[in-house]
Amino acid sequence: MQVVGSNTLTDLSFFQHWLPTPDHHLVVVLIALLVYILTTRSRHQQRSPSTAIAWVLGLALLPYLVLPIYVLFGQRKVRPVGALHARRSTPIAHWAAELIESFGLAPPSRCSIRMHPDGNAARQALWELIEGARQHIDICTFIIGNDALGREVIHRLALRAAQGVKVRVLLDGFGALSLGRGHFRALRAAGGEVAVFRPLFSLRGSGPRNLRNHRKFALADGRWLWLGGRNLAGEYFGAAEANKGEKHTQDRADKSAGGQAPGWVDLSFDLQGDVATAAARQFEHDWDSVHRRQSTPRPITPLPWVSKGSHAQFLPSGPDQAEDTAHALLIDACFRAQRRFIAVTPYFVPGDDLRDALRLAARRGVEVMIAIPEKSNHRLADFVRTRAMRDLARAGVKFRMLPFMAHAKAIVMDDDLALCGSINLDLRSLLINYEAAVVFYDRREIDWLAHWIEETASTGQDYHAQRPSLLRDVAEGLLLTVTFQL
Repeated sequence: MQVVGSNTLTDLSFFQHWLPTPDHHLVVVLIALLVYILTTRSRHQQRSPSTAIAWVLGLALLPYLVLPIYVLFGQRKVRPVGALHARRSTPIAHWAAELIESFGLAPPSRCSIRMHPDGNAARQALWELIEGARQHIDICTFIIGNDALGREVIHRLALRAAQGVKVRVLLDGFGALSLGRGHFRALRAAGGEVAVFRPLFSLRGSGPRNLRNHRKFALADGRWLWLGGRNLAGEYFGAAEANKGEKHTQDRADKSAGGQAPGWVDLSFDLQGDVATAAARQFEHDWDSVHRRQSTPRPITPLPWVSKGSHAQFLPSGPDQAEDTAHALLIDACFRAQRRFIAVTPYFVPGDDLRDALRLAARRGVEVMIAIPEKSNHRLADFVRTRAMRDLARAGVKFRMLPFMAHAKAIVMDDDLALCGSINLDLRSLLINYEAAVVFYDRREIDWLAHWIEETASTGQDYHAQRPSLLRDVAEGLLLTVTFQL
């Protein structure tokens, strides 16, 4: 017994030698909190109270674990593209146009716009853009699939690069994880360029790894823009599009008849005009930020023949903007709505500000309806969304639970404002990710999107809130505080 006790004491002494003393631990805690304060103040980081409390408690209680996480993932803003400025005269008298322009973004302009009713139309429009380019093709996407559609995109881009068109592809670091080294070999061999935005495992100091580029658009000659929620993979164009669109109508009919959900439902559109010019400038900035150089946008010749189109405005959102542009626009829209605020989104995890705005809109008698998948491809988001849904349902917000995966992102307010792009109604998309959307001001596009949202919502069932158990309530709160606000 004495020998065993002696060995136990020796083991404890060995571990105690490596454990910090209370004084050393206090010094580490103070250093961690000082790092948080200095980076927050010097970078003018604005965080919600719950996020700030979560970081401070983590740094105080577990500084050895939380401080490295904070250094890697804790920054929410980088150097903005443009400074805020006073509103200039806009082509239309609309509060949203004035607000967006006050963020230092381009004013609305007239464009020739085509909405894509399904994945087949979206794919055909993308092929037309690639084939129609004469000088430049720029692709920004979160994911390029290692499937039939993804490989077809690379093949078509390689053909255009071989014909002398300058081709550039900007892929997010997370989206690049599933691709092998040879995925872009043919494109690079043809003269195309590929860049990865913030690679997750790169040793280069490219900034916080939690800032993902979720923008999804294609550009031809800086004047033709294809944009929406679709990544360049088969499922984002519908089940049939993953197999190059064969038997599209029959496949959907067979799956619906068999009680199974069809392929993913998504939204996109293409346009020609000055909105594409604004998107081209944003791409230049994103591309140059990866290569660590100052942006030098190339000159673009105006196209006067689109002067009779619909009014639209490019809306980038993310850490490179001086304000949380999309978040601010949606909150303002909730307070200004008089008749309706309808939306479709794959994920619904709003922050406190947006949730309060939606609740108060419903209290005022505004029709607030949100269509979301009953089961999305992110089960964690499905789990935590119910906290906000319970609160909003009590105030009169209507949720339609769709029987299929809808990856579309669109919002319509009253009859004079609509938004479509890559922006989800969740904390990460609105406050952390790099996103892109287009705001529409004319009835043609607004009515089209409203009809699309309402028709999609009609396939779902009403959401009925249920009282959560104590364990679920605590789990939701912890996940919302820690996971979704890094």
